[in-house]
Formats: sequence, structure tokens, C-alpha cells
Amino acid sequence: MTGYINIIHATENNLKNISLRIPKGKITVFTGVSGSGKSSLCLDTLAAESRRELNETFPSFVQQYLPKYGRPHVERIENLPVTILIDQKKPANNARSTVATYTDVYALLRLLFSRVGEPFVGYSDTFSFNHPSGSCPRCEGLGEVTELDIHKLVDFDKCLNDEDVIHFPTFTTGAWRWKRYAYSGLFDLDKKIRDYTKEELDLFLYSPQTRLKNPPSNWPKSAKFEGLYPRMYRSIITTKEGKRQQKVLDRMVSTHECPDCHGTRLNERVRSCKIDGKNLADVVAMPIDDALRFVQSISHPLAVDIQRELGKRLQALCDIGLGYLTLSRGTGTLSGGEAQRIKIAKYINSALTDMVYVLDEPSVGLHPQDISRLKESLCHLRDHGNTVLIVEHHREIIAMADHIVDMGPGAGSNGGNITFEGSFDQLQHSDTTTGRMLRHQPTFKDTVRQPSGWFHMEHAVRHNLKDLSVSIPQGVMTVIAGVAGSGKSSLMEQFMEQLQTSDHGKLQHEPIFIGQKNIGVNLRSTPATYLDISDTIRRLFARENHVSANLFSFNSLGACPACKGKGIIVSDMAYMESIETTCEQCHGRRYNDEALRYRYRGLNIADVMSLPVDDARTFFAGQPFEAQLKALAQVGLGYLHLDQSMSTLSGGELQRVKLADNLHRKGELYIIDEPTDGLHLDDIQRLMRLFDEMTDADNTLILIEHSVDVMKHADWLIELGPGGGESGGQLLFAGKPADICHATASVTRPYLEEKALP
Repeated sequence: MTGYINIIHATENNLKNISLRIPKGKITVFTGVSGSGKSSLCLDTLAAESRRELNETFPSFVQQYLPKYGRPHVERIENLPVTILIDQKKPANNARSTVATYTDVYALLRLLFSRVGEPFVGYSDTFSFNHPSGSCPRCEGLGEVTELDIHKLVDFDKCLNDEDVIHFPTFTTGAWRWKRYAYSGLFDLDKKIRDYTKEELDLFLYSPQTRLKNPPSNWPKSAKFEGLYPRMYRSIITTKEGKRQQKVLDRMVSTHECPDCHGTRLNERVRSCKIDGKNLADVVAMPIDDALRFVQSISHPLAVDIQRELGKRLQALCDIGLGYLTLSRGTGTLSGGEAQRIKIAKYINSALTDMVYVLDEPSVGLHPQDISRLKESLCHLRDHGNTVLIVEHHREIIAMADHIVDMGPGAGSNGGNITFEGSFDQLQHSDTTTGRMLRHQPTFKDTVRQPSGWFHMEHAVRHNLKDLSVSIPQGVMTVIAGVAGSGKSSLMEQFMEQLQTSDHGKLQHEPIFIGQKNIGVNLRSTPATYLDISDTIRRLFARENHVSANLFSFNSLGACPACKGKGIIVSDMAYMESIETTCEQCHGRRYNDEALRYRYRGLNIADVMSLPVDDARTFFAGQPFEAQLKALAQVGLGYLHLDQSMSTLSGGELQRVKLADNLHRKGELYIIDEPTDGLHLDDIQRLMRLFDEMTDADNTLILIEHSVDVMKHADWLIELGPGGGESGGQLLFAGKPADICHATASVTRPYLEEKALP
């Protein structure tokens, strides 16, 4: 495959009317500081246009069921193949979705056991935990049971006429669900629940749905009576309403492993069918690399074809560094990086060619040892006749590129330009920020901070930890390292649990954990609302102009009447794709004309809220929230606008917003999960300077990290391993980072000893 993909005049987000040619059949890496426009070009322009045009090839009836992609701001794209976006979004958190089902490995294993397993118990569907013939009847194939503590739901010392007899919002006295019991005519409303006869209590708690004979006149004609237990399970615990009321439910519901199937999801009959002494549940409980060896060891002639297909899928997962995952692992528990690598493994065996694969930072969450496996997989995609586009910051991934496009020079409005195109060698010798950082080789610190005390953990056994004992220093910066799946997060989980149950003297506060899970975001949430500075800004406008502060809120009196404060109008085109357009009345500014009449220091509310953080710091110098703005700038987010929708931020940006919200404290313990994810080498240096300031302010920092730069900058290094899953969970090294050069068991050591790339 030869030729180029031509992008002409792209202006999406912060792109400055750029045009470029991307070589087909090659690996092109897009680099640049965070917010420089890499994702705007690759994901929001190229990938979005390909998927939009592909969707338009389907009939309009089909299009209504497809994802909606707006038209990107680009004049045109020439020679654009079908594009597949491999991002870090995790599959939907479905209790029935596992690594085995998501990768189609489970379907092949079911077929294998139906052909080769003994005794014969049925065909492929019989082995599915999502099918009545295969699922455990107790847990219905979920592997866990949910039990309701009725005494936490019902106050047995009260009667139905009392207030708050049933402790759930829609069952409170007078609510419509309460009426299904009070108006049934079955109970004395002034009789305490604990005084009910056995028959009355069974009816109240356990009755299945039934039509009442001769119900009272105030009983709804179409309604059925149902006991509390079945009603809670049917309409609350397993529904969206239960998720909305999760905090209430958590106080009265407990979930644990199903005692009948022991978490395997399958019934006893299916578990009786075995191959070489292993049933299907045994195989999916294995790490992927062990499952591969088991499949390869089967000698039955009927297994040959299935072995070959299974071997391909399992080998691809092992090759990309996921051999430590068990096949039974729920997809909802995977990290973004693990989910992305599973997607890559799925496509490696695809027969499709002449495709474009767009990958968003595939090195995230990977130890340097795992990067080489990832590189092989990416080369395999290219060598199969595809074009691979990668948004990336990792030195090794940049170095393997056939072509590099560097974006910048800065972030936000200071980015959006192409500052370099060429080879890795040319980039290293360029004067761009990326080129300068690639020439910089981090070294171990000459002196490290001395601990002010120690946390002692003994006999940690959570998940794959092997009876691990380790001491973690206080008052310094510690990095927890190790290959993916080695037990780093498990160690920190048990550590935080231990902190809550014991007294460690100096630290008087709960640890501040800043993880990778997204904070709640929507179209109306912005950095200003998250950091709680919007109200103060509105009050400044109100005092200056002697009007209500609500007038300066796009969620209240100040909202544009046309778009209701959203800034956009969504047009429903029936069977066609919905169209998002900028509101013509407020031009995307969200506010009505009356709100925009008023000024504060010469600017109206829309002007102020659209300021980048860096400019807002100058504008609001001396205000009480200046520290929050400074914190955003310190974590490298000075380019964000105060009113920028949080839904447009990357996972790394969201994490740094959380970090900014927790800065400027003293005597705290911070546990931060992979803070350099999605960061350019220059941004990492900026973040390390911030971490130094935090540590020097009498805080303790514990970072779960893979970055070699961060490891060398730490005061203390703890490495787990040597492998992932069952092969991990052991302490390989604990000490000053420079001393790892003498640790023979360390997996990380060779990468810390490496010199600069050639």
C-alpha cells in the first residue's frame, strides 16, 4: 500500500488551519505537550470523519442505532480508508462481561468442551453462564449473590402508619410504593411489624406478585400485590433506580460469592464435564498464559480446529503483555490501558487490510519491559498492510515510528500547529520541546530526602500478594514500580485499609487517593464549577452591578433562552443523525442578553468565564480563589478555559484537575495512581517540580508509576514482581533508587541503567 492520507485545512478545537500528508502503510506517531492538538487531529478530525462517512453508507433506518459523530471542522480529507479507533474507554461495566466473553475466547471454549469434554452434557449453549441450561440457578450466572438485610430496610418496632417505617425513598410513608402495602387491606396499619403473625409477615415480606381479591376502593385497579423482598430485588436492586440510590442500598445490601457455584457462574452439571481433569470453570479461572498451555496440551482429534483458533486469540493476548489476566476477570475491573490492549489483540488476528488504526497512548500503564511486546504488536498491525496512527509520549514508541508529527508549540490556544515532521533522528536534533526532552537523559538524584518515620505493612495477601511485608517511608516521595499486574494497586488497597484500622501517629488525616477513575462530568460541569469558584465570580459581578448573583449563572436566571445555557442546539433529525449546532442566539456563550449587559473590570460574564486559567490568574490577582487557579496552572492545566466542558477533557487532564483540588496542604499522605499517564516528557518534569514542592511542605507522596524519569527522581523505590498475576506479588526491591543497580532480582533495573536512546 502506497500513497498518502491528505488532511486539508483542519480547524477542529485548537487546530490552526493545518494541512498535512500522512503516509499509508506506515506507523506515524503524533507527539507534543498535553493539549497541543494531537487528539484533535487524530481522533476528533481523522477518525471522526471516517466513522461519520462510514455510517452514512448504511440505510437511514440503521443509522439511528449507530453512534452519532458530528462533522469535524476540516475542509476535506483525501484517500481516507476505513478507520478503527482503539482508545482507552473501558467496555460497558456489565456484570456478565468478562475477558473471555469480550475476546470471543469463551464461545470457542464452550465449543471445545461440547465436543471434547466428558461426560457429554450438551452442546455449546449448555456451557454458557448466560443461558438457563448452563447458569447456576442460585445466582443466575452472576457468580455472586446479593442479600438484603431486612432489618436495615424495615423498622420492626414501627407500624405502617408511622413515619419512616421502610427506609427507602420511594417506600417512605405516603409514597406510592408505601401505598401498595398500606392500601392493600391486608394489614392493620397501627400494628407494629414485629407483632405480625407468621402468615402476615410472610405475606408482607415474601409474597410473589398476586392479584388481590376484593381489594379496597383506593387500591389501583391494575396493580398487583408483592412482598418486600421480591419487590426490592425486581424493581430496585437490579435496576437503574438502584444505581441512582446506590448509597442508600449499600447500607442494607451485601454482595458475596455464590455459595452454590463458588463464583464460577456455572451449574453443577456443566462443571462435571471435564477435559484432562479440568472443567470450563477451572480453565477460565486460569491466567491467560496458563490457559494457552492447557489448550495446546489437548490431544483429542476433534479439538484440532478449535485449538488453532483459540491459540491465535490467547497468543495475541500474551504477546501484548496480558498473560497475567484471568479469563474470568470482569471487564469493568480492567484499567483503561488493559482494555485498550485487549482491543489491539482482537484486531491482530483480523483478516481486514488497508485499514487505519488510531491508538490513543497505548503505552499507558505499561512497565518498560512490556513496551517491547506492545511494539511487536503494533508492527504486526502495520505489516499486515495497515496504517497505524499513534498519539504517544513514550520515548520507545516515538523511536519506533516510520514518521513523526510534532504538535505545538504550546497547549490550548498556544498549540494547534505542526512544529515538526520527519524521522526520529531528525526530531532528536530539532529545536522543538519534544526534541529537547528526547536529548535529555534523567539521572538519579545526588541526595535523597530522609524519612521522618515509617509505615510498616506485614503479611499482605490481597489478590496476588505473596505474604508480602514492606516498610514505606514517611515525609518523602516513594514510587511503587513493577510490571502490569504485579500487585502495585493491591498493595496500596491493603495499605489504605490498614491505615483506617490502626494508628500511625503523625498522620492525622485520611489518605488522599487520586486515582484514574473519571470524576462525574457532563456538559454543564467545568473546571470553575468543579473547583467551586463559579459562585465567587458570580458574587463579584453581583456586588459590582447590584443585581442577583443568579443572573450570572447559565444554569439559572442568566441562561440563554434558546439553548437553556448549553451553548449548543441539538436537532433531532428523526431517522437521520442528530445535528449539534452552535446556538445562534448566544453564539455558544450560554448567557442571555441581560446577563451580558453587566461588566466587571471591563469584561462581561461570558468574557471572564472563557478566559484560559493562565489569563484568569492575572485578571483575578488578589482574589480569595487565586490559589485554586494557581493550582490548575501548577498541574499543567493553565491552558484550560474556566468554562470548558469537563466532558472534553482526557482522563489524564481529569486526574490533574482532581490533584489541583487537593494541593496546598501540609502533613497529608497522597497516594497517586500513575500521575504521568498522558503527559509529555516536558509536562512530567513540570509535575515532578510540583511533587517536590508538595513533599517539601511536609507531605508524604506515594506514586504508582512506570515512568523511568519519575523512578529516578524518587527518594525511595519499591518494586513488585517479577511477573503479573500469579507470577507477581513478591517484593523484588526496596531502597534508594540508585541502589537498584545492585539488585539482581529486579526487572526494572536494566531500564534505569539505560543510557539515552541513540
